Amino acid sequence: PHITMLALGSALRAAARRRPLGPSAAAATPLAVRDCKMSTAVESHIRVHGGLKDSDRIFTNIYGEYDKGVKACMKRGDWYRTKDLLLLGREWIIDQVKKSGLRGRGGAGFPSGLKWSFMPKASDGRPHYLVINADESEPGTCKDREIMRHEPQKLIEGCVIAGTAMGANTAYIYIRGEFWREAQAVEQAVAEAYEHGLLGPNACGSGIPFDVYVARGAGAYICGEETGLIESLEGNTGKPRLKPPFPANVGLYGCPTTVTNVETVAVAPTILRRGADWFAGLGRKGNSGTKLFAISGNVNNPITVEEEMSIPLKDLIEMHCGGVIGGWDNLQGVIPGGSSVPVITKEISAEVLMDFDDLKRVQSGLGTAAVTVMDNSVDMIKAIARLSYFYKHESCGQCTPCREGTTWLYKMMKRMETGEAEVEEIDMLNELTHEIEGHTICALGDAAAWPVQGLIRHFRPQMEERIAAYKAAQGMKLEKSSDPTNEFNYDDKDYSAPTTKI
Repeated sequence: PHITMLALGSALRAAARRRPLGPSAAAATPLAVRDCKMSTAVESHIRVHGGLKDSDRIFTNIYGEYDKGVKACMKRGDWYRTKDLLLLGREWIIDQVKKSGLRGRGGAGFPSGLKWSFMPKASDGRPHYLVINADESEPGTCKDREIMRHEPQKLIEGCVIAGTAMGANTAYIYIRGEFWREAQAVEQAVAEAYEHGLLGPNACGSGIPFDVYVARGAGAYICGEETGLIESLEGNTGKPRLKPPFPANVGLYGCPTTVTNVETVAVAPTILRRGADWFAGLGRKGNSGTKLFAISGNVNNPITVEEEMSIPLKDLIEMHCGGVIGGWDNLQGVIPGGSSVPVITKEISAEVLMDFDDLKRVQSGLGTAAVTVMDNSVDMIKAIARLSYFYKHESCGQCTPCREGTTWLYKMMKRMETGEAEVEEIDMLNELTHEIEGHTICALGDAAAWPVQGLIRHFRPQMEERIAAYKAAQGMKLEKSSDPTNEFNYDDKDYSAPTTKI
């Protein structure tokens, strides 16, 4: 009954937030209002997104202003009647998560309830495992770090609830090796949860056994891929596995496993307490809930902030970051979802919404919602070349298109940075990205290709100007090199034949 009342109250609050605006109000807030076209409904309606109320925030200590101990967390609402939620059963938990519209917060945006339901309903004798991907290695991303630092009890409670929904009695939290303080905070939180009977053979007094273990990685980006993470957790080199079999059937130690993101699991308890309708009432249809956005770069106030999904990107930057340094007109481009998604221009940034579907519409992605803002002082070609180096360095080398392609990509991008290239090579570079994209075991190849594709799509004139400027400085004509031996000379090494006979 208490769950029903909470869900009813939150549904009423969510309904109260929907308010159609008249012409004058719409003119006053042109970026905060959008005509939401529903693919599954005939009607469209005006809806305000953003300006999340404090009462709707899930993460109430994300800045570490309060004690993160278990008793203080309980006063803020964590672990409230968790036993009752667990006893409602795994089917009820999964059904509520599905109804809420929660999509994975780690980058892919896969529907969480559906993913959790892939775990076998009946045990064949093998244990089920929940693995938390806390290997936050995407450049620009720093949201899970804040949860582990200041809200670890939310994560642990989420493990118990999500694990129970999957028929698991054990969870592993795999933390990036560089997150030393974060790992200490989570380990301390796990120890406190055991002391208070929230974990162990009788978790929360429910009669359900549940254990949580903390494991540390060694800093490899590739271990953020779920099967690479599993390999690392088993003590092997972190190289992604071929699928099928999928982890839900053959995962950790050959047992059914679900790997999911820190934020995804941490929001689950609040969704169940407040009701699926409350969470679904935030954001556009198919893009429900609140989200942690990590905004960095050329803004006046870099920040990690919880906001409503579908908030306009311009509103997000101006409302929470004090705007772009030098004003909005000084903006050059934005990477809206971590380094692996394509960059977008100032014009697109002025009207796009921060959700999965709208960013896909503009050929980018929400990813991890790590927003990197770049003003006109940034050398865009150099910035993307630096990302190309990152992906070259982090490739595990297992797949030829990725191992060889990322190296070629970086070397070509370094020449584009200086202009020491031919205009025709821009198309060759674009073709190379498509030869990498979709031809690898995991998505690292895609992640390496997309930033370069975004650069070519929106900033090709800059690349051509850089090439023209280099040729002008060298007194050369803007035409393709007639010397094929120099056409792909990507580095400074001397490959000429030795003068001394061997």
